[in-house]
This record gives sequence, structure tokens and C-alpha cells, in this order.
Amino acid sequence: MVVSPQSHLSSHHQPLPAQYQTTDQGRASAEAYYNTNTTPSSTDADMSPKLSLALTIPLTNSTYSMPRLGFGIYQSPTDVCVKSCLTALRAGYRHIDSAQFYRNESEMGEAVRQSGVPRSEVFLTTKILSAGGSPEKTYQKCLESVKAIDPSEGGYVDLFLIHSPSPGSAKRKEMWQALEKLVEEKKVRSIGVSNFGIGHIHEMKEFAKIWPPQVNQIELHPWNQQREIVEYCRNNNIVIQAYCPLVRNNKAYEENLVGIAKKHDKTTGQVLIRYCLQKDWVPLPKSDTPSRIEANADLYGFELDQDDMTTLDSLDQGPRGAIVQAVKND
Repeated sequence: MVVSPQSHLSSHHQPLPAQYQTTDQGRASAEAYYNTNTTPSSTDADMSPKLSLALTIPLTNSTYSMPRLGFGIYQSPTDVCVKSCLTALRAGYRHIDSAQFYRNESEMGEAVRQSGVPRSEVFLTTKILSAGGSPEKTYQKCLESVKAIDPSEGGYVDLFLIHSPSPGSAKRKEMWQALEKLVEEKKVRSIGVSNFGIGHIHEMKEFAKIWPPQVNQIELHPWNQQREIVEYCRNNNIVIQAYCPLVRNNKAYEENLVGIAKKHDKTTGQVLIRYCLQKDWVPLPKSDTPSRIEANADLYGFELDQDDMTTLDSLDQGPRGAIVQAVKND
């Protein structure tokens, strides 16, 4: 395998060793792995894995790992979603992100079944936005999503997130405990949160059996870098997923971005997704255009250099750079 130094790729996001993926090592093994791989020597750095479509990130509190690149299907209509997911799977994506709110969970699962790709090779995510009204109703609401996505005997979801902290503290607790129950029943493999700030995550220590959450999915791109919550997540081994990495094409003509894209003979979208990968975020680019779906996975024949990364880092506008929302860290 060809390897090269990756100055922006943290070593603790190397693929989890096979023994940790296939045996019940739990949090202790995952943390031991992180702790022995976060401060590589110069020799180790030279042997760090080259970014590739097959690269994964280990999830703490879990025996599983997540593909470094995901495919988002927000606002993908039901009559288009299956086709888009099939295009993504043919292009090599092995990670798809849905939600109850998106109303396309079953389409995501159907695409996997039609694709011929083994279910075990595809990482499927969904989210719950609002509690069901009681612990049991919330649990059933989540269970319905699992069945919609993977109706097979022993069906499961790889990652289930709380979509937003907005329902309030009591409802967040109710949803998290429902997700923990699904983990215990092996209907969900990993659980996490989305749009959570530091206070929301810290609060979970009061009631969570599984802490920290394995993932925090937030809006991330050069204009909204959310450095405080990103640092907190990294310090607590919480994988950071980046939604809206393409800024919904709102910055496609920004001068600095266009200059970097021309320098590498790549699209501005490819530069933005590659930026996320080199920042150690898990980007979730979304498109229903087949050519763009394919292009958004063609990220591994170039690397942004230090000047490129510094230029993109300098574009941060803080919360006002968000097009959906920046988290609240109170």
C-alpha cells in the first residue's frame, strides 16, 4: 500500500485494529487504542494511512468503526432517494445519513438491498428529532426506524443520533435512554447526538450509561468551524461529523476557494470535502445529481497543502458563518 505523511490527519483516526472490531473489548480497549496512537513519532507519522474511500474511524464505547466519508440524503425526495443512494454505493460510498425528519429512511434501506452490497459493509445512520411522549413511546418510535431501514431478522442501524437538543433536558434524557435500550438489544450499534453544544453533552453525564456519545454531527465548513465544540469533542474522543460541508453551494464562487480549486484542477466542492477530511471531520456531502455524487467521492488523488489549509482556516466567520445553525456551548 502506498503511504504518505498526512499533516492534517490525526493518528487516532486510523482504522480500528481488527481485534477491536470483532470482539467485545468495549470502551477500555478503544481508549487504550486512542491513547497509544495519538502521539506518533516522526517515523509513525510517515507510516500514517493515506486518506482513501475505505478509511474508517473507530468509535469510542463501541467495537465498531465508521467510514470517513458519508453521503447525506436530506431533502432527497422519496422517488429520487433510492436512485441517489444506488449511485453513491456504486461510486464507493459505504456510509449514508438519514433521519426521521427526512422521511426517507426506508428508501435508504431499500437502496442497500437493491445494490447487492452486503448489509454488513454499509454504515447506516438515522436520527430522532422529538420524543414520543413517554419512554416507551419514544423507544417504539426509534424501533420503527430500525425496522424501516433494515426489516430483516436481526436488522439493525449502525448509528442513531438525537437530531437536536431543542426539545429540552427531560426529552433529551428520554430519547437517549431509548437509544441506550436499543443498543442493549443489539438493534443499534452506536449512538450519538447532533447540534449539541458542550453544556448539552456534559449534562448527559448525569443519566447516561453510555458516555460520551460516540458522534456529534454539526454544521462544519471553512466559514463555520465551531472550534470550541470541535476541541471539546476531540478531547473526549467524540467523532465529529460535518453536515453542510458544501455550504449548499453558496460559496462556490468565493475567490479563495476558487483559487485553490484551480490550483489542484478540482471542483470547489471537492476542495471543501477534502478540507473536512484533512480536518479529521466526517463530511456528509449531499446531492441528487449523479455526476456530482461521483465527483464528491473523487477526493483521493490530491492533497491540500499547508498554505491551502491556512487559507481555508482563515475564512472562519464564527456563528454568523452558519447557514443552518451553530451550536450553543452554554
